[in-house]
Amino acid sequence: MSQISVLPLSADPSADTQEFDVGVTSDDKTKTTHQVLVRQETYQRLTGGLKSAEELVKASFEFLLEREPKESILKRFDLDKIQGYFPEYETVISAQLAK
Repeated sequence: MSQISVLPLSADPSADTQEFDVGVTSDDKTKTTHQVLVRQETYQRLTGGLKSAEELVKASFEFLLEREPKESILKRFDLDKIQGYFPEYETVISAQLAK
């Protein structure tokens, strides 16, 4: 199972857009890094403000890694883009984060 580290690059969690540095390390110790943008509107829609943006990003990477290898994940992207590739994303993530 891959280890996922999420580091906020934005100082203000209430900003319109937050940026995160995400590292994914496999059991074989290979690592990929990604920069992820999270819009406040997306954060609120998917979490209802009940989870942190870091938790949303980590859950989103867990979702992606269940569907593709870490090397296939874009190096830089807006979290909204996942829905375009995986139509079930918002439903799955919202339900998962509501637990």
